[in-house]
Amino acid sequence: MHPRTEELLVHLSACHLEARAAFDAVPPHQRVRKPAPDRWCAAEVLEHLAIVEQQVVSLLQRGLDQARAKGPLPREDRTTLVLPTMDSARVLDRERRIVAVARVVPTGTVSADAALVTFESARQATLEMLRAVDGLRTDAVVAPHFALGPLDFAQWIAFLGLHERRHAAQLRELQRAT
Repeated sequence: MHPRTEELLVHLSACHLEARAAFDAVPPHQRVRKPAPDRWCAAEVLEHLAIVEQQVVSLLQRGLDQARAKGPLPREDRTTLVLPTMDSARVLDRERRIVAVARVVPTGTVSADAALVTFESARQATLEMLRAVDGLRTDAVVAPHFALGPLDFAQWIAFLGLHERRHAAQLRELQRAT
């Protein structure tokens, strides 16, 4: 396995475990209760994470398909780490409230159990896509993030973990509020 792929897989695993543990710590009867009318409940947080991850995977897959239409992806010759290229502090800063764009706002109609299933399924799709490009250069796949600017394929994958970690903190806030 290429070192960059390994770095991202370890990152995604750690962030996912953190978010899952934070969700599990919210008592089941509280998972669909909003802490305030303008705040998300635990089920909505997972629904949001799944929506974002599904949309990012779709975006990146389209980018990969376009890049492959021009020819095979070259072998990855860089071994530099991806995570240091990200503004992690900005993503993780819970003091700075970020209003989600409409297409990623949870519907609030999904049960906690269904949100968890979708959350897990979305991550599996990400892992499958990442493993499929192991050892290949994916930096030709670039797309803008509304707050972070242009991100390449690997940075988008890193973002998914950081985004999950940000919302794990939100889930811990919900757990403490119960």
